[in-house]
Order: sequence, then structure tokens, then C-alpha cells
Amino acid sequence: MKCPENGEDTYVIPGEELPISGAAMMELLGAVVDKDMPFRFRARGFSMSPFIKDSDVITVLPLTAEPRLGEVVAFRHPVSQRLVVHRVVGAGSGIFRIRGDAVPQDDGLIPRNDILGRVAAVERNGKPVRLGMGPERALIAFVTRSGLFLRVVIPLWMLIRPIVRPNRRST
Repeated sequence: MKCPENGEDTYVIPGEELPISGAAMMELLGAVVDKDMPFRFRARGFSMSPFIKDSDVITVLPLTAEPRLGEVVAFRHPVSQRLVVHRVVGAGSGIFRIRGDAVPQDDGLIPRNDILGRVAAVERNGKPVRLGMGPERALIAFVTRSGLFLRVVIPLWMLIRPIVRPNRRST
């Protein structure tokens, strides 16, 4: 959602939305999770669809352990220096391969110190979204990394969605 005064994105701050730039957002998120507190904001973009959609509210918690395969993390992209929320699809000693579920390429190898926190909750229209955040996340990571998610799962879902959800609008 764009702020009418300045055209910047707005993000959820407990109970209200305030306009904030991406750089300020990343700095604020980092400061909050450094204090071991959760941080909620409105997701922007479609790179994690269908598990996290544009305008979903996500809660990021501080990392208390190394991110695990399939977990969704908030991190500082080493090239663009932008805040990104994507899934861990591979891990090595202190380095993580991260990718959005709905994008064809990895974000690259992300060092642990660029990961700001893990996504603990997703809400859509005030209701919790659980799919993609539970034990199935490791399978999603494998399917995403292999490229099968974009080539097989999404097209298949587009075919069967009208059958399993005949009277629902796409959200």
C-alpha cells in the first residue's frame, strides 16, 4: 500500500500503519530483533507466493539458532542491501542458500550475519496462514531449489484451484 502523502510503502506497526523506507525498515527490524522482540510488518511483493502474498502481515523473531532448511528468513541482501524475506533452500557452515518460492533464481549465498531473523507467523486478512511454515517447509525448500515449484507445482495448482475452490476469489 502506498502512502498518499509521499508514495512510500506502508508497514504494520502494532495497531497502525506508518510510511517507512526500505532502508529504515531494515534498520528498525534489526534494532527490534536485537532486543529479542518480535517485529511485525506488511509483506510487499510476490516472490514468496502462494505461502506469503503481497500485503500479508508477517512476524519476524530473532534467530536463537542457525536457520534450518525450509525456514523463511528476513535478511539483508548482500548486493542490493535491501530487506528480503525468502526461504532457506540450502545451508553450509555459516552460509545459507536462499530463494523466493516463486522466483527462478537464488539470492546467492547469504552469510549468517546478514540474516536478521526468522519468520514465525503469517497472517492473511486477519487469519493465520500455516501452510509453508510447518514441517512441510523442508519439502518446499527442496521443490523450490530444484525448480519444480515454478515448473510443476504452480501450473498444477492453477489448473486444480478452480475445482477445489470454485466459489472463492483469488487472494
